[in-house]
Amino acid sequence: MTEAILLVGGKGTRLRPLTVHTPKPMVPAAGVPFLTHQLARARAAGVEHIVLATSYLAEVFEPHFGDGSALGLHLEYVTEDEPLGTGGAIRNVASRLTSAPGEPVLIFNGDILTGLDIRALVDNHRTTGADVSLHLTRVADPRAFGLVPTDPSGRVTAFLEKPQTPEEIVTDQINAGAYVFNRSVIDGIPAGRPVSVERETFPGLLAAGAHLQGMVDSTYWLDLGTPQAFVRGSADLVLGRAPSPAVPGRRGERLVLEGAVVGDGTKLTGGTCIGAGARIGADATIDGSLVLDGAVVEDGAVVRDSLVGTGATIGARTVLDGAVIGDGATVGADNELLHGARVWCSARIPAASLRFSSDQ
Repeated sequence: MTEAILLVGGKGTRLRPLTVHTPKPMVPAAGVPFLTHQLARARAAGVEHIVLATSYLAEVFEPHFGDGSALGLHLEYVTEDEPLGTGGAIRNVASRLTSAPGEPVLIFNGDILTGLDIRALVDNHRTTGADVSLHLTRVADPRAFGLVPTDPSGRVTAFLEKPQTPEEIVTDQINAGAYVFNRSVIDGIPAGRPVSVERETFPGLLAAGAHLQGMVDSTYWLDLGTPQAFVRGSADLVLGRAPSPAVPGRRGERLVLEGAVVGDGTKLTGGTCIGAGARIGADATIDGSLVLDGAVVEDGAVVRDSLVGTGATIGARTVLDGAVIGDGATVGADNELLHGARVWCSARIPAASLRFSSDQ
């Protein structure tokens, strides 16, 4: 099987405050850093060597994963001194690859949760003789994505940026963030400057007559770029809707990690994950949510579709619905935070002082 590059250098701006102290791929999902799920799925597909292209908080990755041997992998790390974009990041790690010019290299974005058949993508790449192959997925509303139309054989015919009018929506196929590049294509990306594969590399290859192949895979796919999507993805991993060999426990309504304490009468449903050492009081309701390590949710609190950061405290009878609470924050008793509310890391909200919705 081929080797791979994982692009994990983004700042995760849309995920703040989750990414203030933690790079996006290292935010826990279903009990482990999200990146663990991607690495485990790649290993299950036969990948053995992965180079991580890091940038933001790059020092966090190697202390956690080391050389990758615990996952059956050989991991290497390359850090960008200045942001280089997707194409620049790929080119920046080329010296660590061992593939010959005509051999395939897998490339993954570090914020996509997918059930993609990795072997099938590589096999399709080899069978069609493509220079680059792209995983494509179909979405009901493609306006927020780049469109990738293909001919009846699956060959890519164009790359269209986010459509602004109904007439511009010529396909529901979008770039799903996983690729196979022939090594020679990687070596042809300009070095030492920012390059976007979406805006420069792919259109340039197409204009030059290269063979770009699309493979539509209709399995589970979710872009974890927003807090709401991240919480949904974690819940889907716990429920078993999204595949991963790295979930540390049985799939089901809940996942409670070692050292967590859950009080009497509390209901944990919808793929909720309770982190190690967390304390959940009595008669609380937690549905479809992430409560990270060491957090406290007090008696009678209601937490739905929300994330409670590491070491944060949620007071008694407080209601969270679609909220994100940063690491170390305290939300006092009898508050209500709804519909996209975010509380910054280490913030303090007094008891009975707030009813907040981002819709207001």
